Amino acid sequence: MNPHTELTLDEEILSQWIGRRAQRKDRIDVKPANFLRATLHQQTSRQDTSKPDTRHYRDGDFLPPGWHWLYFLEAPPMGQLGRDGHAALGDFLPPVALPKRMWAGARLEFHQPIVIGEDLIKTSVIKNVIRKSGRSGELCFVTVNHQFFSGSVLKLEEDHDIVYRGESGASNQADNQTDTPHPTPLDDDTAVVITPTTTLLFRYSALTFNGHRIHYDLDFCKHVEGYPGLVVHAPLTAALMLELAGNYYFERIAQHNFCAFNLTAVSPLFHDKPFTLHLKEPSEQSRACVLWAANPDGNLAMSATLKLP
Repeated sequence: MNPHTELTLDEEILSQWIGRRAQRKDRIDVKPANFLRATLHQQTSRQDTSKPDTRHYRDGDFLPPGWHWLYFLEAPPMGQLGRDGHAALGDFLPPVALPKRMWAGARLEFHQPIVIGEDLIKTSVIKNVIRKSGRSGELCFVTVNHQFFSGSVLKLEEDHDIVYRGESGASNQADNQTDTPHPTPLDDDTAVVITPTTTLLFRYSALTFNGHRIHYDLDFCKHVEGYPGLVVHAPLTAALMLELAGNYYFERIAQHNFCAFNLTAVSPLFHDKPFTLHLKEPSEQSRACVLWAANPDGNLAMSATLKLP
């Protein structure tokens, strides 16, 4: 955090961050893609997962949708991290005086396939800052718009929603587990069970250089955040949804032809607690299939729509 920036909930001060911009360059290197491929190996497939996956991505292949989160990583010095392992606030992101930072949702538009091996420029802009009061206390939503360019060609656009919440502590563990339960849709066309192991969470944290302690520090989860277990990364759940859709539509629609993906994180999922991913084909009036993740109790954890060509 900028040493001269104080944390605040003053909306007038926080709104000054709207329009703030940042730009980064990165090469879509093949190694992280192959590492994630090995990590997600047949997670959403009904095939025998004991069989080795001998296929590998090469330069020139299309990057699967949702895998852009492996790139444009930041590595702030250890001294600039907050107690939760996140980078401190007040530089690019606004200095919201609420300690719990969570991934709330995203809206992605796939304009052109991202090609492994190409150089991209990512431009990020703070789009909105909204303070609200909820059942669990003060909330602040920050929306960041990201655009990914190869030269002058827009490849991908993403609106990313971040929610900041107040302390809850172990005494409010029930609120942190599910908040208000949301029912899931009644039927689907395909579904798969995912068991999020600690190794899966560790690998995804490492691949995305995510230091947030809720994904690997069980004592921190239980005694500071009030969660019953390690929290599954929302982008990991989103990537698994896209993998499920890619497998389901494999013979009809290539993944790189997906048009748009909108998702909302509803309640957390936890390690070693199997959850189910579901897909429902579009209705006759729609070009978007519906996907959702259901927790072990059958309640909604994440909802999404995927627009098809």
